[in-house]
Amino acid sequence: MNFELITKDNGSKARAGKITTAHGEIETPIFMPVGTVGSVKAVTQEQLKEAVQAQIILGNTYHLYLRPGLEVLSKAGGLHKFNGWDRPILTDSGGYQVFSLAANRKIKEEGCVFQSHIDGSRHLFTPENVMDIQRTIGADIIMAFDECPPYPSEYRYARKSMDLTHRWLDRCIQRLADTMPAYGHEQTLFPIVQGSTFKDLRKASAEYIASRGAAGNAIGGLSVGEPEQDMYEMCELVCDILPVDKPRYLMGVGTPWNILENISLGVDMFDCVMPTRNGRNGMLFTWNGVINIRNKKWADDFTPIDENSPCFATNTYSKAYLRHLFIAGEILGMTLASIHNLAFYLELVKEARRQILAGTFSAWKPKMISQLKTRL
Repeated sequence: MNFELITKDNGSKARAGKITTAHGEIETPIFMPVGTVGSVKAVTQEQLKEAVQAQIILGNTYHLYLRPGLEVLSKAGGLHKFNGWDRPILTDSGGYQVFSLAANRKIKEEGCVFQSHIDGSRHLFTPENVMDIQRTIGADIIMAFDECPPYPSEYRYARKSMDLTHRWLDRCIQRLADTMPAYGHEQTLFPIVQGSTFKDLRKASAEYIASRGAAGNAIGGLSVGEPEQDMYEMCELVCDILPVDKPRYLMGVGTPWNILENISLGVDMFDCVMPTRNGRNGMLFTWNGVINIRNKKWADDFTPIDENSPCFATNTYSKAYLRHLFIAGEILGMTLASIHNLAFYLELVKEARRQILAGTFSAWKPKMISQLKTRL
């Protein structure tokens, strides 16, 4: 993997760059649709390419390990061939999913024992076998196995968790050095900065992660319930420490305004389930603000969501029709809303990139965030 830093914004820390992987190029800043079990919910791969114009998608190690399982993925030749996506893929290590199973997991030095949410069977994730699993999945970018502490966390717990994450990272690095990719293309490891909302821990973690010399780095443990301002403070602190010439990935964030604020702090990559999850529940993100398409006010609004958008789900169908689909319980409504939201997120980061390249991002961002937060 290669990262080219093209330019920086004049009045902020925002950057425009380009990541090159074996499965294609990614222009940053970028938003990555979440395809947890090998699919972005309610959206086909063709729609992701043509309507959404996604450059990279995510898969999740925990979920893919359980279903369809490593044997099937290996026989298929990896996730790219299994799901028909020929562009870059990033896989989460499963650390966050294990964190969310607090009642059904036990963390120890070796790794984490957890119970499957599907059938209750017990499994062990270690830094070593999580690297092996991600080798089998075949993603271009793979994540280190980490522990994501909850918010709020006591300082002592957050420190212990961070130290464990660092020790696990060293084992991940060693395992990758001792193994080869399964399908002949390079797989790049991103370590993950932790430390909850404690500035000294975030600083220590960022410094440790930076010292490992990885080709890219991630910021984890945010957007887990902490106030937005805390997220921004931690992100800025970490971005000021992580290498300038490596891409920075803020995991699991977030709203359109969260994305713009964190771009201004120096983040290059984002993912979140929000555009598809909220879309399936009738919430649409637009350039003018947020729409609850179920509201009666849209019942006889025959204008498209955005007639200027290149996305067919956005420029073809009226608000009235989309509302009708939701009220009638038609699955098509969920699909169209998901495609619209994803296309909007991708267009948002493309416009942010255009503004950075033009040197106008800092002047553009405040007005845009005010618009995006408006409830229509």
